[in-house]
Amino acid sequence: MNAVLARVRALLPGHADFAAMGRNPRRDLLAGLTVAIVALPLALGFGVSSGLGAEAGLATAVVAGALAALFGGSNLQVSGPTGAMTVVLVPIVAQYGPSGVLTVGLIAGVIVVGLALARAGRYMAYIPASVVEGFTLGIALVIGLQQVPNALGVAKPEGDRVLVVTWRAVEEFVRSPNLTALALALGVAAIMLIGARWRPTIPFSIVAVIVATVVAQLFHLDAAKPIGELPAGLPAPSLDFVDLSQLGSLITPAAAVAALAALESLLSAQVADGMTVGQKHDPDRELFGQGLANLAAPLFGGVPATGAIARTAVNVRTGASSRLAALTHAAVLAVIVFAAAPLVSKIPLAALAGVLLATAVRMVEVGSLRAMAKATRSDAVVLVLTAVATLALDLVYAVIIGMVVAGALALRAVAKQAHIAEVDFRPDLPGAHSDEEHALLAEHIVAYRIDGPLFFAAAHRFLLELTEVADVRVVILRMSRVTTIDATGALVLKDAVEKLNRRGIAVMTSGIQPGQRQTLESVGALDLLRLDGREYATTPEAIAGARAHLQGTGVLAAPAPVPVPAPVQPTRTTVEDPAR
Repeated sequence: MNAVLARVRALLPGHADFAAMGRNPRRDLLAGLTVAIVALPLALGFGVSSGLGAEAGLATAVVAGALAALFGGSNLQVSGPTGAMTVVLVPIVAQYGPSGVLTVGLIAGVIVVGLALARAGRYMAYIPASVVEGFTLGIALVIGLQQVPNALGVAKPEGDRVLVVTWRAVEEFVRSPNLTALALALGVAAIMLIGARWRPTIPFSIVAVIVATVVAQLFHLDAAKPIGELPAGLPAPSLDFVDLSQLGSLITPAAAVAALAALESLLSAQVADGMTVGQKHDPDRELFGQGLANLAAPLFGGVPATGAIARTAVNVRTGASSRLAALTHAAVLAVIVFAAAPLVSKIPLAALAGVLLATAVRMVEVGSLRAMAKATRSDAVVLVLTAVATLALDLVYAVIIGMVVAGALALRAVAKQAHIAEVDFRPDLPGAHSDEEHALLAEHIVAYRIDGPLFFAAAHRFLLELTEVADVRVVILRMSRVTTIDATGALVLKDAVEKLNRRGIAVMTSGIQPGQRQTLESVGALDLLRLDGREYATTPEAIAGARAHLQGTGVLAAPAPVPVPAPVQPTRTTVEDPAR
């Protein structure tokens, strides 16, 4: 228990976090105001897209944005409703309603806090870039397609598959065109995309939404359906859970929400680090903050949240240096919720659809996709597969599929690096040998050098190559270049040695690394390799052992004994006595 409490204390904000908020308050306040202006139409749009309404998006931006800013692991991260999370929530809302979202959010929050306590944040570094790029591309496509009904001014058709819903919306538009809504959506998207190229520092999203709202009100465009009435302020905390009988069916969606909250938040924090000098997020604290945010947001009528890459990037570009900027963003949105709800309620849904269409377009980095597609064929396959799975299935399945395929292709590439090659051992033979003896040795001894990893993906090919050796009496395995060996590789090696021994072929080894001995010993391969003292430290010693083995079996003649000269007998010298 004490260990858990100590771990929780380590995840809480410290004095340094609060001290940083007082260093450049003016810059942080200005950055927070700018981010709030950018976030307002996105929060409204994602709330509408989720099926819970614009007020849900605002509640999420305020509650989750404040808690994640305070307790998260990044000084610059901005959190709130995102398009990726909306994609996951749409089928949950359709099947279980708002109470289902509350339950899923709470379960997901608990899971993410658990990941933080388990220090799982560090493992985000193992997600391949091709999976991330494909995931982002797929999300952008889904977000864009989700906006088609509102952009065309038609009621959202029934269905939980975005491709089906989009097709039905287009059919409805063809039967009864709403050119006003389409013009507003395309106009807002055009202003945002063109304006971002012309003046990147100006929040053209809010400018475009204001223009579209004013035009709709001035010209009484009835076809431009507005958001509708918003409550003035955040709703009181609610505990409207689903029935216990439905709880089991929500575990899987909750795990998907938790995985997405962790994945997107940590990716966004990494982006923020890359855009600055001297900033580095704490992944476990970031998970802790996001977990608390997702526990709280649904209680106030919000949806689960994640770190938002676009809003975080705006925060960094406008000079934010501490958590004060993200807290300011949440506070400004809270003021809008309490003071400007009647004005916000007049924004046309088509205008919000245009904002999200432009957002989807800007999510796609063509240069990154092109570079990834050109890197290797495996990267291109993983990217396309992940994007298609995101569009056709759901986000968590897409990431899982992308990871599995990327892992399989990586194993395939690593397995190709492992090979066994016959080597000329004769230059290593100690001592001088006649040409006839060299030829005789070559007829009976073959040496192989094993390079790279000997593991399950490459082991059986190794067995096939090794056991095909014929017409020799001794096989020498040079293992000093084996980089790693797993249980499968050790078992295959043992099997190969046993098969060779049954054919009367002795196996000598040299250069077994100390770190590989435990694996070999665990499956009994090491004892077999040590049989009759046939393991040697170096290849020359193994060759000498092979030569001695051949001499012992009579294949090679024993060396002629070196004649030992007879000892020289000392001669006695007689000295005459001069007296005689």
